Amino acid sequence: MSERPFTDELLTALAREHGTPLFVYDAATVRARVEELAGHFDVVRYAQKANGNLALLRLVRAAGCAVDAVSAGEVERALAAGFAPEEIVFTSDLFDRAALETLRAHPAVRVNLGSADMLPAYAALGVGREVWLRVNPGFGSGHGRKVTTGGEHSKHGLWHADLARTVAEARALGLEVTGLHVHIGSGAELGRLLEAARAVRELAPRVGRSLAVLSAGGGLPIPYRPGEERPDVARLARGWRGVQRELERELDRPLALELEPGRYLVAEAGVLVTEVRGTKRNGALDFALVDAGFHNLARPALYGAYHAITALGAARERASALQVVAGPLCESADVFTQDAAGNPVPRLLPRLVAGDLVCLHDAGAYGSAMGSNYNSQPRAAEVLVEGGMGRLVRRRERPEELWRAELEP
Repeated sequence: MSERPFTDELLTALAREHGTPLFVYDAATVRARVEELAGHFDVVRYAQKANGNLALLRLVRAAGCAVDAVSAGEVERALAAGFAPEEIVFTSDLFDRAALETLRAHPAVRVNLGSADMLPAYAALGVGREVWLRVNPGFGSGHGRKVTTGGEHSKHGLWHADLARTVAEARALGLEVTGLHVHIGSGAELGRLLEAARAVRELAPRVGRSLAVLSAGGGLPIPYRPGEERPDVARLARGWRGVQRELERELDRPLALELEPGRYLVAEAGVLVTEVRGTKRNGALDFALVDAGFHNLARPALYGAYHAITALGAARERASALQVVAGPLCESADVFTQDAAGNPVPRLLPRLVAGDLVCLHDAGAYGSAMGSNYNSQPRAAEVLVEGGMGRLVRRRERPEELWRAELEP
């Protein structure tokens, strides 16, 4: 768990003003993460799927980031946040119809293709001659199987053995491969990220002198649990810089080195504040029932992911007890303290009572971004804190907005 960016007093005041559940983001933490990575890589390209709030997109752009988009909607969102088309890379393993229309409308958006059969479709658009290729190096790494994006069991990327043939196919279509990208998983082990660099070292000569950009992808983990260490970003950068220098000598041309962080920039900047609405005991387990659920933060239900939980204010001083923290949804999976198999895992917390506020930490990535309206729940409000002052950057949805797009019979 990272250092807490907010005081209890600030979070309590924001919850009183905006209600709960409430996401709160710290601008200074985001800027610090960008600055850290910018000291090691030529381009920091924010993977906005982690959190696409327009205020955060504008924040990372002002801090010097480019941006990655994985859908037509994310391209449009990046444009709405002020990114120029040439600052956007569209990364995907397929073109849906919306993506093709968006690329036709914004020809300066670059493409990073994960499947060879995307090449004819892009060439037919006639909007550009340069493409990047996302390569699957044959192995992956992540905090769980569902977020491992390399190896033969992953749908992502061009299989490494097919790279030379795909480069030739691109050239036959009048396209040049100018970028090579690898991303092996989310929350990947540092050793495997360095192994991916060595794989790119072997693969890049198959592209040849048209190559201009190496992308190390993303996947940097953060310390969610107490005692976990931060990744050694300097070591990662040294490994990739070594590959960059070797390839520059071999190809006799300069190469830019990019990193594509998402979680690493925003996860630790965000918390989810929720109110205890009731407590109960079922058999041997004590439950604290809160007004946030997996419609706000899906990671525990999806992966058994761990998020540190703390009580706010006077509740901190109470005696501790083992409690399961669960939400309001009509689903047994709606539990914030569970393991990967879905078993409830009680957490040692101050004895919680109705009305207490609790904070789920490191919730800035894949919280709001994965949010839903399941059980007709409105999406939570979001606040960005700068200089100790909170600014509402997403208001809470109103009930009538949940069915606004539905047609009358």
